[in-house]
Amino acid sequence: MNREIRLVSRPTGMPTLDNFELVETPMPQPGPGQVLVRNLVMSVDPYMRGRMNDVKSYVPPFQVGQALDGGAVGEVVQSQSDQLSPGDLVLHGLGWRDHAVGDAKGFRKVEALPDISAYLGALGMPGLTGYVGLVDIAELREGDTVFVSGAAGAVGSIAGQIAKLRGAARVIGSAGTAAKVDWLVNELGFDAAFNYRDAPVRSQLKSAAPEGIDVYFDNVGGEHLEAAIGALKPFGRAALCGAIADYNSETPSPGPRNMTLIVPKRLSLRGFIVTDHSRRMPDFLAEVAPAIASGHIKFASTFVEGLANAPDALLGLFRGENTGKMVVRL
Repeated sequence: MNREIRLVSRPTGMPTLDNFELVETPMPQPGPGQVLVRNLVMSVDPYMRGRMNDVKSYVPPFQVGQALDGGAVGEVVQSQSDQLSPGDLVLHGLGWRDHAVGDAKGFRKVEALPDISAYLGALGMPGLTGYVGLVDIAELREGDTVFVSGAAGAVGSIAGQIAKLRGAARVIGSAGTAAKVDWLVNELGFDAAFNYRDAPVRSQLKSAAPEGIDVYFDNVGGEHLEAAIGALKPFGRAALCGAIADYNSETPSPGPRNMTLIVPKRLSLRGFIVTDHSRRMPDFLAEVAPAIASGHIKFASTFVEGLANAPDALLGLFRGENTGKMVVRL
């Protein structure tokens, strides 16, 4: 038998474990041109909360009564394709189940690493998001002062380190615990960081960057975005890739109260979806993979054990329980 996690109801506000169920299904068998993969690690990501709503977006919503999906790394156990062989490690999009079957072209062969969860984080979609957001969207320049919200997460932690490697004069991050703040400064090399729960973001950002910021990388939205608009210098740039502060809100939150500053400051605020920039993956890997190998970029994964605990791992993202990438180990 195989096992998979299904969505059984659509949440209102913060999801609960009752929105999911673990179901046994017959073991899938590969047909011509297909492979059967045993998943080893799978990703849970903030964007998945939006897919639990029955609304049109840049990715289709999860369907009630069907298995969820998402990034995973697994081992080929059966192959009916000459492209992949049993024992190959592959990256693919059919997580949330013990075994996955599909056309071989949907599985990308990857090399073994000491921590294969890197393919779901620092060397995967989150890492590429940080790279594209800083380099292409915010047009990072040497000497910039950069503020990254949600900096201890999978995206923010890589974005801040890329900023340092590319010559930012000062990199500031926000996080939700003292331990995460310490990790940002003492392990990842951020110049400053603060706990957004300790005091208003606006005042803490002012203390960390009294002369203002040139670039804002937004993972959070809400109070963070408002504070960043106030702190951005004239002609400042912001890359907006997420607004996790509002993902579980039952009613839409009002926009930042200081948006009138955008015009006189001539600010550029641009949202982006990383899947629109897949062509940048080779450039990203060429720059970031060697930096990880040399230790100039560090990453962390927070592991939750077992497929049955995958729903709680997703909810843990919104409780702030992860440092770096949240990963379910199967």
